[in-house]
Amino acid sequence: MRVLLVEDEPALRRQLAQALAEAGYAVDVADNGQDALHLGAVEPHDAIVLDLGLPVLDGLSVLRRWRAGGLATPVLILTARDLWHEKVAGIDAGADDYLAKPFHMEELLARLRALIRRAQGLASAVLTCGPVALDTRSGRVTCDGVPVPLTSHEFKLLAYLMHRPGRVVSRTELTEHLYAQDFERDSNTIEVFVGRLRKKLPPGMIETVRGMGYRLVPGA
Repeated sequence: MRVLLVEDEPALRRQLAQALAEAGYAVDVADNGQDALHLGAVEPHDAIVLDLGLPVLDGLSVLRRWRAGGLATPVLILTARDLWHEKVAGIDAGADDYLAKPFHMEELLARLRALIRRAQGLASAVLTCGPVALDTRSGRVTCDGVPVPLTSHEFKLLAYLMHRPGRVVSRTELTEHLYAQDFERDSNTIEVFVGRLRKKLPPGMIETVRGMGYRLVPGA
């Protein structure tokens, strides 16, 4: 999963970027509204964390321009605790959720997980496909209740597919959503991770759709 983080305060930005990366997200970062507007419009993200008090272009204006341009990516806005009118304006401008500063990091991560799930029509924090279950809260994967040890890249790949069960996902889409903007991308590595993942999952669970990509199904 790939997230755009927009925050101008350096210490908080570093703290948030680290927490998101440790939670398994690929993170793109912007520290002003103009860069955020561009990144959000041209790069694919699964969710956006947007501070409203930004230099160059304020967060509310950025959000309005994104929505006016058709961007449907879930947005979690960060607001000052006492500025209730910012929350209202943010929701009216198209935000999906808000969090008041100061906040607990675990709450931000929980709200982000929920936004990403809801964007795919999923309700539970535990994603299932056949005998395989992925707990988005703990990062634990099991098959028939038995833990499945995965590397970080294998987990990210499986999580992306399990958020889109039955849907064909191209290698390009996987590459774009599993790596941040500044990461050297190679779609061929996706094939390697798929091959490794297949050895740890039930036979036939990850289908190859010739010329299109991969699809997650319950398996044989």
